[in-house]
Amino acid sequence: MQKTLLAAVVPLAAGLLVAGCGSSDNNSSSATTAPKPASTPKPKSAAAAGGASTNLKLSADPSGALKFDKKQLAAKSGAVTLTMNNPSSLPHGIAVEGNGVDKDGQTVNKGGTSTVSVDLKPGKYEFYCPVDSHKQAGMEGTLTVT
Repeated sequence: MQKTLLAAVVPLAAGLLVAGCGSSDNNSSSATTAPKPASTPKPKSAAAAGGASTNLKLSADPSGALKFDKKQLAAKSGAVTLTMNNPSSLPHGIAVEGNGVDKDGQTVNKGGTSTVSVDLKPGKYEFYCPVDSHKQAGMEGTLTVT
């Protein structure tokens, strides 16, 4: 048992010693200066990487009419998430289509939330309900991405 434990601990300790040696700090003037702790680079936000991250909220009509509470949405290019609440007694979902994008969120019943996330370039897109003939009945709108 001691040999097994020792065999597991020695490589771990050696790895820690090797990882602790050396420094990328070439400005150090003294060998006795403690090395600076390694910094973890912060992840770039989508905005810093050249795009924006946009969360858009909308709702199905609570009266049961086949329409959303919004006909127009706008977002910056990049990661866009549409979140649709369904207060209606009918099932609904949210989908985005246009410029090579065609993605549907899940269909949800009353009280549910349908979400779709897409990476969008500037242009015009259509958001709509992908359930049966809801889109054809008018449950659609325009998403303008700049």
